Amino acid sequence: MSPKHSIVAEGLRKAFGSNLALDGFDLAVPAGSVYGLLGPNGAGKTTAVRILSTLIRMDAGQARVGGVDVARDPRGVRRRIGLTGQHAAVDEILTARQNLVMFARLFHLSRADARRRTADLLAQFSLTEAADRQVKGFSGGMRRRLDLASSMILAPEVLFLDEPTTGLDPRGRSEVWDAVRRLASGGTTVLLTTHYLDEADKLSDRIAVIDNGRTITEDTPAGLKRAIGGDQIEVVLSGAEDLASVAAVVASVAGTEAEIDTDALRVHASVSDRVGALTQVARTLQDNGVHVEDIGLRRPTLDEVFLRLTGRPAVESVAAPSSRRDVPEGARA
Repeated sequence: MSPKHSIVAEGLRKAFGSNLALDGFDLAVPAGSVYGLLGPNGAGKTTAVRILSTLIRMDAGQARVGGVDVARDPRGVRRRIGLTGQHAAVDEILTARQNLVMFARLFHLSRADARRRTADLLAQFSLTEAADRQVKGFSGGMRRRLDLASSMILAPEVLFLDEPTTGLDPRGRSEVWDAVRRLASGGTTVLLTTHYLDEADKLSDRIAVIDNGRTITEDTPAGLKRAIGGDQIEVVLSGAEDLASVAAVVASVAGTEAEIDTDALRVHASVSDRVGALTQVARTLQDNGVHVEDIGLRRPTLDEVFLRLTGRPAVESVAAPSSRRDVPEGARA
C-alpha cells in the first residue's frame, strides 16, 4: 500500500444470500483527507465500511487500513480506527463527561488519563459548557458531536463516519460538519459515507460515487462537476414566447447547443469564457428588447453529476425501495 493512502481496497466482494452488496469495489483514500463515499441507500456504502472496520468479513478482494491488512490482522486495524454509525451510541442517562470517561476507561486509560482526555475532547467538540448535563437533554447535533468525541478517545489515524447527519436538522448538520473539519485539520483521515449531495460537496476533498456495489467514478467535487460540462450560462424568462430566440442567442455565443426547459422557462448552455459569454448574451438580449427574469453563471451540482452517472436523481434513488440489501449500521469499533 502506498504510504500516501490510509485506506486501500481492491476488488471487494460481499453477498448476503442472493443479494450482492459489493461487486468488485475499489477505493484509495489519501492520508489526512476527508473522503466522501456517495451513493443511494443499498449501494453498498455501509457494507464497505463494515468490512474496512473489521465488523464483517469480505467474500473476496483485499484491503488495508492504516497500512494493516484487514483480513490478516483485524486487531491491528482496530487499534488504528474509530467508527461512528448512523445513530449516536451514547448513554442518555449519563452526562457528556461521564460518557467520555466511561469510553476512555473501556479503552484501558487510567482514571487520571481518562479525565484529561475527556476534558480535551469536550473542549475540542465545543461541549465544555454542557459537560455535566444529561445527554437526554441534548439536541441532535450535540449528541452527534459527543458521539464523534467518543470515537476519538485514542485519536485514531482513520475515522469512519457512516451517514453521520441522518435525521439532523440544518443546525445539527452544520455542527457536525464543523467537528469533522476540525478532525481532518488535526491529521485524521475521515471516510464519510452519505447520500446527502451537499454534505459530500462541502466536506470532501475527494468523492467516490458508488452504485450497485462498485465505484463508478472518483474525483474532487469540482472535477466531478467539470466532467459533465463545466460552467454554464443560464437565462430565465418571464414567458415562453422568447424561449426559441433566446436559445439561438445563447447557442451562438456559447458555440454549443443550448438546452430549453419549457416548464422552468429556462435556457442554459455550457461556456468556456464565463464572463465574456455572460456579457455578450446580456448585451444581445438587451439590444433585441428581450425581457429576462434572471441571467447568470452557475456550475453543475453534484445532483446533476449523480443523475448523469446513475441515470436517476439522488433524492429519488434514496427514497425508492431497493432490491439490494445493505447491512444495518454498525456499533462503535
